[in-house]
Amino acid sequence: MRVENSFILAEGVGERTERRLWDHGVTHWDEFCSVPGIGETTCASVEAFIDRGYDELDAGNAEFFADRLPSAERWRLYENFRTDACFFDIETTGLSKHRDVVTTVSFHCDGETTTLVRDDDLTRERVREELADASLLVSFNGARFDVPFLETAFDLSVDTPHLDLMYPCRSAGLTGGLKRIERDVGIGREDEGVDGLEAVRLWKRFERHGDEGALDRLVRYNREDTENLATLADHVADELDRDVFGPYR
Repeated sequence: MRVENSFILAEGVGERTERRLWDHGVTHWDEFCSVPGIGETTCASVEAFIDRGYDELDAGNAEFFADRLPSAERWRLYENFRTDACFFDIETTGLSKHRDVVTTVSFHCDGETTTLVRDDDLTRERVREELADASLLVSFNGARFDVPFLETAFDLSVDTPHLDLMYPCRSAGLTGGLKRIERDVGIGREDEGVDGLEAVRLWKRFERHGDEGALDRLVRYNREDTENLATLADHVADELDRDVFGPYR
């Protein structure tokens, strides 16, 4: 499903109106026309939105569309902006953005993964650089955790449109943490023995004892978290596409 199949982006259009359009065979902006039960004001709103929507798509402005979609529906952006998406994940020493610190951050963009490490290359400038070219950020629970942590730790304002996969996962019937959801959809891991708590222990072993093996394992874990997000995004977008839009193809 692409943005051009969506009408809930227009002001005054909800899911019922969108489905009414789809039920009448209006499944793409190019096909828009008046259908029974939809008033003139709503039609005018949709037409105005479509005119602007094409301009914003041509400009690659994901923010324009993200601002008009609830969190659970932002998966609709994925097909249009996936080539410029940046999948990211952080590791920290705890859950408090005010007391704890970021230890590693991984970014997976255009098939390449970069990991930044505290006290080495994890700096405000590098984080900003990694985020700069992305049209869409993709995370799991990043809206509540990763983004606020980064903003506090590095005095940043992360304004890039954000697809937090936790919400579309719930829409697809996938609940629990990232590791559980990975298992449920068949995404494997090289090292099944690491979780968030172990990631904290690995950092402490490196920081206190210079254990390079612990750091290497932490970095592998963080990178795998990030790379698996791309696989999960593909899976969830496909599942929701089939459920939401599939019957209208």
